[in-house]
Amino acid sequence: MDFVYKNPSALIEERVKDLLSRMTLEEKIGQMTQIERSVATPSVITDLSIGSILSVGGSAPFEDAPSEAWAYMVDGFQKAALESRLGIPLLYGVDAIHGNNNVYGATIFPQNVGLGATRDADLVQKIGIVTALEVRACGINYTFAPCVAVCRDPRWGRCYESYGEDTELIRKMTSIVTGLQGQPPPGYPQNYPFLAGRDKVVACAKHFVGDGGTDRGINEGNTISSYDDLERIHIAPYIDCISQGVCTVMASYSKWNGSHLHSSHFLLTEVLKGKLGFKGFVISDSEGLDRFFHPHGSNYDQSILAAVNAGIDMVMVPFRYQLFLDHLKDLVESGEIPMTRIDDAVERILRVKFVSGAFENPLSDRSLLDTVGCNQHRELAREAVRKSLVLLKNGKDVTKPFLPLDRKAKRILVAGKHADDLGFQCGGWTKTWEGMGGRITIGTTILEAIKDAVGGETELVYEENPSADTFASQDFSYSIVVVGEPPYCESGGDSQDLRIPLGGEELISLVADRVPTLVILISGRPLYIEPSILEKMDAFVAAWLPGTEGTGITDVIFGDFEFHGRLPMTWFKSVDQLPLHQEQNSYEPLFPFGYGLTSKNKVL
Repeated sequence: MDFVYKNPSALIEERVKDLLSRMTLEEKIGQMTQIERSVATPSVITDLSIGSILSVGGSAPFEDAPSEAWAYMVDGFQKAALESRLGIPLLYGVDAIHGNNNVYGATIFPQNVGLGATRDADLVQKIGIVTALEVRACGINYTFAPCVAVCRDPRWGRCYESYGEDTELIRKMTSIVTGLQGQPPPGYPQNYPFLAGRDKVVACAKHFVGDGGTDRGINEGNTISSYDDLERIHIAPYIDCISQGVCTVMASYSKWNGSHLHSSHFLLTEVLKGKLGFKGFVISDSEGLDRFFHPHGSNYDQSILAAVNAGIDMVMVPFRYQLFLDHLKDLVESGEIPMTRIDDAVERILRVKFVSGAFENPLSDRSLLDTVGCNQHRELAREAVRKSLVLLKNGKDVTKPFLPLDRKAKRILVAGKHADDLGFQCGGWTKTWEGMGGRITIGTTILEAIKDAVGGETELVYEENPSADTFASQDFSYSIVVVGEPPYCESGGDSQDLRIPLGGEELISLVADRVPTLVILISGRPLYIEPSILEKMDAFVAAWLPGTEGTGITDVIFGDFEFHGRLPMTWFKSVDQLPLHQEQNSYEPLFPFGYGLTSKNKVL
């Protein structure tokens, strides 16, 4: 028998058609199922023809597992898939959203809000290239990135996953899709999934759609808008992703005018697949179907029915796979989910698998391991940090700039936990789902970078929480106070007050009352700055969540490089103003969208 689907020279659509014709219902619904690695035994993968595996929230082979251990694990899963009757390889998915951030020793880039501040589409594309290399070194062929949310309210706990508040800015940053997947050649079919080779990964534009526009910034909340506004503000970046051949799109947990996105036939099928012509597959978010009813996970059969008929092609289950498969099979056999819908979903999944080269190259390429965290990659991350920094104030008198700092000053005080905490510097979605403090991976903290930058005669004093006694016994030329948010993600980051946490305001006040002070804010969004606190600062830099390369900060504050960054979001005066964005008539921000200074106090 001639297995067309195994012929790499055959047209992809012919391979899809041939393979689909050979599949049983059980194999088809297995391909529609994505499960967590911890429940993915070889027999489950092989016997159920599982289509995809993921690491939920940073789930790793073991603590601090290097890339080699990941590759060994993923290869084991792939070998089990290849043992199935038809030998269909897996897609293995991870949240590599600012570098391959689950993996110890990987290069961690600034979170998206910082990249939005760079306004540099070429830089973001290069970050996509590097991320793809470090992900593929682990044997992983699928990342749930980029997030192309347009964040309209900084109270949202996923604000830092967005490149900013402005649709045109987000559209510019979709260049990361080409970095991750490669550049489709001239004449390539329009809106058709694309992947260039073994050093590229399947990308995922998310979360479709309106996730950044929810009422009061509540995560998984309700976006209240007309369709025209939804299209103009939130759908537009997806058009750019699809035109670059993005292979997958993830549905949003949120609602649009009260209706779950995961069950919106209008948006998933009529708009995304119909009007926009998307030919890849739509994946649910993790346990997205469990959120339809209360209590969580109830009426599961009805949730599956609604989601699959709406246009969800692959379901990120990720644990209750047997229950999901049983319900899905019953719904198909009863005719409630038509076989044509199942075939459409599986066609889309197989199309991406063939495009990705998974059939020809299912196993890891160990030659890529040496690229992980290499100097060249860290230099790119350092450049991204430099370009992401936004200078918001420089001198109490604008004619007398405070920056750049004198690296040969006699004695410098560095204060604040964020100055010497790599985990805080990276934020959420780093090593774990929520992120964590401490020396979580390989990198350079801001304090370590300052130590390397200052002159040999300079005395550097670091106190996480200085007291009045600190100043009584010694004179400081100036201080660098680093404050900000601890790591968080998703609903855990929702905030209605947006104050600087962990006593940040008090620390700024204590130090700036006594010593000329540069304040560096480490945060995933603009935070409330009390006028009296701002007045006390001699200089103020928004550093966002810069990742592992703290040297990018000292490159700029000591004057080796000029400030480049401009605000990707409006900086509000008061939370009572929110949501606040530039096109509003009553726009009275603390700092407007796009604002940023040079060290000579010129507005960029």
